[in-house]
This record gives sequence, C-alpha cells and structure tokens, in this order.
Amino acid sequence: MKKRNFETKIITGLLTAGMILSLTACGSSSKDSNGISDLMDADYSVVSNEAAASEVSAESGFGMTEGYDSAENTQDTGNTVSEEAADTAVADRKLIKTVNMDVETREYDKLLSAVENKVAELGGYIESLDAYNGSTYYSYRSTRNANLTIRIPKDRLEEFQNTVSELGNVTSRSENVQDVTLTYVDLQSHRDALQTEQERLLQLLEQAESIEDIITIEQRLSDVRYQLESMESQLRSYDNQVDYSTVYLYIDEVEVYTPVEEETVWERISTGFVDSLKNIGEGLKEAAIWFVIHIPYLVIWAIVIAVIVLILKKIKKRTKRIRTEEQKKFAEAEAKMQKTLQNTEVTENKKEQEK
Repeated sequence: MKKRNFETKIITGLLTAGMILSLTACGSSSKDSNGISDLMDADYSVVSNEAAASEVSAESGFGMTEGYDSAENTQDTGNTVSEEAADTAVADRKLIKTVNMDVETREYDKLLSAVENKVAELGGYIESLDAYNGSTYYSYRSTRNANLTIRIPKDRLEEFQNTVSELGNVTSRSENVQDVTLTYVDLQSHRDALQTEQERLLQLLEQAESIEDIITIEQRLSDVRYQLESMESQLRSYDNQVDYSTVYLYIDEVEVYTPVEEETVWERISTGFVDSLKNIGEGLKEAAIWFVIHIPYLVIWAIVIAVIVLILKKIKKRTKRIRTEEQKKFAEAEAKMQKTLQNTEVTENKKEQEK
C-alpha cells in the first residue's frame, strides 16, 4: 500500500513538472517572438532617424558651418557618413553641363569627319546622328545638314568647343549648367540608410524562429532591395550625366557664311553687289539645267501641241471647203433662179406683144 502511494506521488510530481516546463517554454517562445518584433520596430526607427537626419544635413545648405555643428551635436555616429559625403560634395559639386551649337561650313564632309575624329580622340562618343543629304535638284544652294548628340568628358568640353569653332562658322552657342549636388547627396544618404537597414534585417532573419517573423522580415527585405536598386540606378545615371557633358551640334552646309559681326556700309554694299552677280549667274545656270532636265516633258508637250495644231488645221480646211461648196451651190441656185425669172419675163413680154 505504501509502495503504491509512493509511485502515485512520483507520477503526479512528474506530470506537474512537465506542465510547468511546457508553460515556461510557451512563455519563452512568445517572449522571443515579441522581442524580434520589438527589435525590428526599433531597427526601423533608428534607420528612419538616420535617413531623416541625412535629409536635414543635405538640405541645410553646403558651406554652412553652424548648421553642421548643431547637427553633429544631435546626431549619432551613423550620420557622420552623410556629413562627410556632403563635405565632399562641397568640394566636388555634381554639375550637368549641356551645350547647344549651330555651325555653318563650306566643307560639309570634312567638318563632319573632323568632328567624329575629335570626339573619339577626346574619349567621348556620338550618342545619335541624324544627317540629311538634301538634293540640289531644284536649287543651287546645298541643303545638307546634320544633327548630332555628342557626349564629351567634362574636362575636355572646352577643348571640343574650341575645335569646332576653328573648323566652322559658329552662328549660335548656348550652355546650360544644372547643379544636382543636393539631389545626389540625398540619394547617397538614402542608399546608405537602406544598406544599413538591409544588414540589420539579415541579422534579424538569422535570429527569427517563427514563420510569421521570417515572412515579415523577408517582405521588408524585398522592399529595401528594390529601393536600393532604384537608387543605385539613379546614381549611375547622374554619374554618367556629370562625367560626360552633352553637346547638341547642328551642322549646316552653306556657300556664304552668315556674318557674326556687324558689317560696315561699304562691306554691305560690296557683299550685296557680289551676291547679286552670283545670283544672276546661278539663275542662268539653273535655267539651263532646268531646260535640259525637262527636255523629255517639253518634247511630249511639243508633240501634243503639234497634233492639236494639225487637227485644228484639218478642221479649219474642211470647214473652209464645205463653206466654199455651199457658197458655190448657193450661187448656182441663185443663177438658175435669175435665169428662170428672166425666161418668165421674156415669155410674159411675148404674150403681151402677141395680144
């Protein structure tokens, strides 16, 4: 009896200990799950604070020492990276340069070839080329022209412009500079913050135990990676636009350059007189060319006109003959009528005499 009671007590004790251990394990699992969630929230909060602090640092203005001093007193070590990036941007600003040039030339092929060679020599490249080789069929003035979009290393831009100016007559030139330093630094700050968040998310993913936590972390990690790829793409695009200036070059083939400086009265008179003589000569030449070119049409029109003239002559001749015949018949009829009247009168006279 005592042995049974002892065994019952042992079994009861083991069951009680098992229940206590089970409850403890459940509480520990719940606590771990809540801990990961809290850690993720805290991590997102830190990353958000870093990104916000970086934006404030970028927007506060470059070269403002007081703003940076106050920011350093309130931001943690993570913000130091953004401030150093901003300080670097002050010394090396991100400038996108765009140049538009209109050039006239008497030697179209030579200039176009020289431009292509110079671009290759400077380490640039032609992004697009749209050439129009207009025919001089109807006009003695050349209509050949070309539109080029050229990318030149920013350090060689001035050299390229000088070369083009020496090779042709520059009638128009404009330059536009866009400062994207603030935007660039802001993108860098966001990228760094996202990289930090990505690293912490990977650490949390290793610590996660429940499926719910793993799914939540992986979803956020996917969003972070997508944003990182987008920002990296924007930064690469900015780097390309900054490192390579864009030149929009228009080349026009002409015979006489457009004056880029104001001419005197005598220069205008002499130039106008010479141009008039040239125009007269070119006009006569073009008239001769036009005549020779249109000989087939002229021959066809001559044949058509000749046929029409022959037909009209035949019609006129026939009409004249018919009219002559009608007049002859009318004259004969009139003569017969007169003769008949005369005979009638003679007969009547004879009858009166006989009476």
